[in-house]
Amino acid sequence: MYRKEKSIQLKSSSAALYNNLSVLRLPGRQLACFSAVHGPSVNVVSAAADGLGFSHRQLQAKEGGMAVSTSILTQAAWCVLPSRVLLVLTSQKGIQMYESDGSIMVYWHALDVTEHPPGTSSGVVLVFDIPPKGTNITVSEVLEQHRDAITDIAAELGQAPDGAGDLVTADDNGTLCVWSTGEEFTLVSKIPAFGEGRGTPNTSPWHVGLQLRREEVKHAPVSSCTCSSVKLWNGVVAAGYGNGQIRLYEAATGLLRAEVNAHARWIYALDLAPETGKLLSGAEDSFVHVWKLSRNLDTDDVKPLVRHRGHREGLTAQWKPSWAQSELPAACDPQSCPGLVEIEHCHAECVTDTQVCGARFCDSEGNSFAVTGYDLSEIFRYGRA
Repeated sequence: MYRKEKSIQLKSSSAALYNNLSVLRLPGRQLACFSAVHGPSVNVVSAAADGLGFSHRQLQAKEGGMAVSTSILTQAAWCVLPSRVLLVLTSQKGIQMYESDGSIMVYWHALDVTEHPPGTSSGVVLVFDIPPKGTNITVSEVLEQHRDAITDIAAELGQAPDGAGDLVTADDNGTLCVWSTGEEFTLVSKIPAFGEGRGTPNTSPWHVGLQLRREEVKHAPVSSCTCSSVKLWNGVVAAGYGNGQIRLYEAATGLLRAEVNAHARWIYALDLAPETGKLLSGAEDSFVHVWKLSRNLDTDDVKPLVRHRGHREGLTAQWKPSWAQSELPAACDPQSCPGLVEIEHCHAECVTDTQVCGARFCDSEGNSFAVTGYDLSEIFRYGRA
């Protein structure tokens, strides 16, 4: 169970953008940094662990060339690299990179006629070569598998199985691409959007539905749907969609392993605690849910029975194997996959009258998390009771 803690006030409200909250926990210090975007500026707040001390900073979107209008920021996020931490802002006119506290801008990548930053309708992803220190940052590669606007990018947070890739990108049409990084990026798998013909059959070991007030909501084919947020953990891709679903895929093969009707409305944010496999989801329906991901290596324990996980009155997640034990498909053989993927509900929190647009864990174990919402001038914090 989680309980509400002292909230953090912002200088301005949060915009209705996907994943509009970023959290940086400074190692060895009882201090955390939070950021949220509003129009042409981003609010950066440093907060003490006891919630008593705050420090505010506002960063503005850089204007490119002969600017005649204000540039709008689309995202702000801390990128934790092996040798340094950067605060990266994306806008309509380019990409800005700052030192982690926002004090010094170390790089500016302008948008011109022939070049597009991540998140535009071109669907390209830019790969940057960043030195341990200094400003000699360069574009090393351009990835062009997507045909729609990039909505989210996530690196592997756990230990990737061999051949599973270590980066995933998502776009506005719902397509996911899993990449293997190195001297050059290699496409490992491409997961088509809803409604498109899949290159691999749907051999999901669990068909997950929801029972809401005793009325079962069953899965039905839908048209392509935006993937607003994505995470990668231990070779499992967790993707949140505009129809309120969370889907779990094998990163190496693109096979669907589980799906759950997690929210009643559009999912705006996902986050994952790498040390425990906890998954955080937030949506327009004012709810934030905490889930637990795991792999069941005992594939012989599959039974044609419904298993219930109660997590809120009138709301029960159901795992329904679509075959009897004797019909276990070859794709789930222990020799061909590292165990069945399971998702279990742990906690639900209603953020009253709030269209949640940002939700992040504040630590690697998932013992605390923060939430913000559209037109909300504060960040709510929750900790384990």
